[in-house]
Amino acid sequence: MLDAALIQQCADPSLKPAIVEQFVSAAGSNDPFAVTVKSGSRLVLVPKATSADEAMAIVRQYVGQAVVRVGLTQFPAGAGVKAADLKLDLVDACGNLRMGTAMFAKVLRIVAKWYGNPTSQEVFPQIFEDAVYAWKTGEFEGVSVFQAPDPGAEAGLVVTPDMKDEDAEVIELQTNAAEVGKAEMRIDLSRIGGQ
Repeated sequence: MLDAALIQQCADPSLKPAIVEQFVSAAGSNDPFAVTVKSGSRLVLVPKATSADEAMAIVRQYVGQAVVRVGLTQFPAGAGVKAADLKLDLVDACGNLRMGTAMFAKVLRIVAKWYGNPTSQEVFPQIFEDAVYAWKTGEFEGVSVFQAPDPGAEAGLVVTPDMKDEDAEVIELQTNAAEVGKAEMRIDLSRIGGQ
């Protein structure tokens, strides 16, 4: 369970605290020094880091050769960053939560955009589940989510700040009315009926 003050102070403000908790519970770690290394589909056994310096030494050893995940959010070390540019923020609880939740919010927007930015709250659990899967694999529908551009506001993922606590587990997805109907066709149905 994440500390509420840590979430308040460090997490991306576009995500409700309940979403941050669900995300870290589903995809993260309780240990800010946790380093997970995967080469292909194999997990590489690495020593358990007991300090920020030890964790960073492991990260620097494997980044660029394997998939390295770090800290509370299991942030993808090296996602668009050179090994020399890796910072201690990765293994700092607040820094990792800030970077991880900002990146996860982007992944959520990518997934929500693919779903057509639905406004129905019943769809959110599926979007969240797909976003967690995309976070763990690094891909969603053939798109590398960590390198992909952030659809940002155009995706319409809006978290209303006035939501009540009992509504906190659901993010309200809103679409810009001007964008409705402008999405490109994904499936060509014109040939149905033998024409």
